[in-house]
Amino acid sequence: MTATDRSIELINAAAQAAADKLAHDIIAYDVSDVLSITDAFLLASAPSDRQVKSIVDEIEERLNKDLGAKPVRREGDREARWVLLDYVDIVVHVQHSEERVFYALERLWKDCPEIDLPEEARATRGKAEAHADATAGDQDGELL
Repeated sequence: MTATDRSIELINAAAQAAADKLAHDIIAYDVSDVLSITDAFLLASAPSDRQVKSIVDEIEERLNKDLGAKPVRREGDREARWVLLDYVDIVVHVQHSEERVFYALERLWKDCPEIDLPEEARATRGKAEAHADATAGDQDGELL
């Protein structure tokens, strides 16, 4: 079984919304063969709690406005370190960069097919690492 057309439409819209808010390392997996509760996962990250919340708000607003989809559940809002939006057909995970590295959800789903995303979303690959390198360089310079 593969993700439905509706799931792919939701994933692409969510990925584009995340990219528009400068999310890092956006990736989506078709998990329909291994999970019966949803078709696809979208993963994205950001270097700050504020940006995580901004990305989540944009995804939720865009899916509601453009596709009439509202999440049945939203978790993790208070701390904004890892926010989950459950749309039944898809589940969106937006994580703070530190949580993304620690939990490494990609390892859990690496055997599932990756869903092709819009170009802007694909272009975010490697941005978390680049941001971490740039930030580490800034911090090193401040310590001297």
